[in-house]
Amino acid sequence: MSFIWFILIGICAGAIAGRLMKGSGFGCLVNMIVGIIGSVLGGWLLGVAGYSFHGVLGSLITATIGAIVFLWILSLFKR
Repeated sequence: MSFIWFILIGICAGAIAGRLMKGSGFGCLVNMIVGIIGSVLGGWLLGVAGYSFHGVLGSLITATIGAIVFLWILSLFKR
């Protein structure tokens, strides 16, 4: 069940990050995939920084931060 929540939160985070990053959206499907990858990246980045959020809202915040960072990295390679 935890894996399903992980996927759902990643999808929501990708949608949120796509809306927040102006000009960096790659389309709905790609933004959802970016959200899933970003949730892993956000968990790692915040863990390295010493921050930890708990609960569904905390997971969504962490995943959104990771998705924004990942979209920013991808936008560096997009022409």
